[in-house]
Amino acid sequence: MNYRKLTDNEIKILEFNGCRADDWTKIEVRENFRPEKCRNVRFSGKVRLGVFEKDVVDSSGVTITSGIENAQIHNCIIGDNISIYNVHDYIANYIIDNESVIRNCGKIHTEGSTSFGNGTEVAVMNETGGRSVRIWDRLSSHLAYIFALYRHRQKVAGRIEDMINRYAERQVSDRGYIGKNCRIVNCVCLRNVRIGSFARLESVLSLNEGSVNSTPEDPVFIGPGVIMEHFIINSGSEVTESTVVEKCYIGQGCVLGKQFSAHNSLFFANSQGFHGEVYSVFGGPYTVTHHKSTLLIAGIFSFMNAGSGSNQSNHMYKLGPVHQGVVERGTKTASDSYILWPARIGPYSLVTGRHLKNIDTSLFPFSYVVENNRETILLPAINLISTGTIRDQMKWASRDKRKDPAIIDYLNFRYLTPFTVNRMIKGREMLIILKENCLKEKDNEFCCYNKNLKISFTAVDKGIELYSMGIDKYVGDGLIKKLYGKSFKTDEELRNILSVEADGGRGEWVDLAGLITPRTKVEELLKEIESGDIKSLEEIALRFRFFSENYEKWEWDWISGYLERETGKPAESFSAADIIPVIERWIKSINCLNEKLFDDAGKEFSVSSMTGFGIDWDEEDKLADYRQVRGIYDMNPVVETIRREVKEKSAIADEIIKMLESIRN
Repeated sequence: MNYRKLTDNEIKILEFNGCRADDWTKIEVRENFRPEKCRNVRFSGKVRLGVFEKDVVDSSGVTITSGIENAQIHNCIIGDNISIYNVHDYIANYIIDNESVIRNCGKIHTEGSTSFGNGTEVAVMNETGGRSVRIWDRLSSHLAYIFALYRHRQKVAGRIEDMINRYAERQVSDRGYIGKNCRIVNCVCLRNVRIGSFARLESVLSLNEGSVNSTPEDPVFIGPGVIMEHFIINSGSEVTESTVVEKCYIGQGCVLGKQFSAHNSLFFANSQGFHGEVYSVFGGPYTVTHHKSTLLIAGIFSFMNAGSGSNQSNHMYKLGPVHQGVVERGTKTASDSYILWPARIGPYSLVTGRHLKNIDTSLFPFSYVVENNRETILLPAINLISTGTIRDQMKWASRDKRKDPAIIDYLNFRYLTPFTVNRMIKGREMLIILKENCLKEKDNEFCCYNKNLKISFTAVDKGIELYSMGIDKYVGDGLIKKLYGKSFKTDEELRNILSVEADGGRGEWVDLAGLITPRTKVEELLKEIESGDIKSLEEIALRFRFFSENYEKWEWDWISGYLERETGKPAESFSAADIIPVIERWIKSINCLNEKLFDDAGKEFSVSSMTGFGIDWDEEDKLADYRQVRGIYDMNPVVETIRREVKEKSAIADEIIKMLESIRN
């Protein structure tokens, strides 16, 4: 933009309106500058002023006049149609973009040079810093996972740290920035903060050394009483209601509020924190804690819901707070649950009670981890027949708050994937071994997985049965999806449809904090980082996007490999006769699993669930009251979804089996 010096007449008007300057020659303005729009302003240092031609109408319909009144401006660039009113201390060393509003604030300033939170070291999982992650503006949960948890790959961690440090160095400036169309009202102190466009800051106590990466598509809101230091917050997120944040990264679509306290923690897409406290937490996507008495500490979580009073211990008063916990995706903790770190909880588990010994249930996804007489009892696979598991999968996708087209975290919401099914296969194998050992020992009550974890004999049988059905369901789902809508009349045409489009999906899979992908692909990425072939954070982000986009191709490669093992034949030799039994097992498994899911859902509509309804009336009114509040079983969204899936898949299966039978015959 072109700026010019003030004219003598403009200086006279400014002085008449109570404005003062240390040196009027250091004040520059754009053409069409209106000096009458500045009243009672003290200018110091070099200041550039835009035009004040257009007023702003706020969300309540109130017109906010552009211009500057009752403020001290030092060494700033002020954009067009800005409204600055009643700054009680001063605004110093800032660039303020067009059409922003700053009203009734204390001090907004930049001191020295700052990287605006980039490069801040966050001590996640280990309070002593053994897994510290350096944050930057677009840190993804996947990169943070590799950085924090793959410390055995020292060269990888070192190169990633170098990339982040170089990025942070490029952000260093002695000027803060407030983007276009921001609203900063009744805020006490903003120091060394960079604020993106359309951000809303209201009655904030203090922001210090951070970035507010707001966007027009998905603004950031920071509300009353908030204190944040050494932080980065990304698009679509909210921090409000006297929340205190120190050394934290807040990803896209997160909400922190209601006096929440967070220190040395990472929060990724759509996480929520209310009332309670987190310390040294790696909060993967959808980490949720809502209760005053809940403390999450020194662990990694994702797609997790913490019950009231959930707590963990991260040291045993010997060498300090060095112990960590791994709670894999989809886990819930019940009220007053307690876990002694170190521990590892398998995916989609429910933890109840107090667990005073170190436990590892990672081989047994979809399990209940319960306490009985101070011992940990495992009920493997039971969550496969819980309607809560189905509901969680539905709600996560529907509750994705992110509106920014430039997403950072790539999320897979499915609960049956090669990652979880590989675990189910291993868990089933272990249960079979445990059963054989129990039979030899003639112990019909408990099969001890290890000294800290027990599984009852009946639970072993149930787990084997449910894991088998879950595996058959998953493989059949993939097969049906591959064949649906296709036409084939020969085994050769069938094999063409079932051919693998992209290899690399066989073997182990990993959950990179929301992104599920083959371990071989992660290994390729790690080697390219180590070798220097991948040189930038942007290249790594593109690779994560590639992983997400190719999930289904690699998933089919995994399923194809499973079918090869089951049939004892290579994929190029598959025939209709090989596929029909797989689909028949699939039909049997989904019918059985869904019947159990219906039974589980029905418990919510039992007589005992109606306790407290129709409080002053008879049984008929109790039922009527319950239905008004809770609805009818047949109209429940989860029940409807399961029923619709059964109907649709049964019809698809009948159609495909007919085509397969015609080939076999």
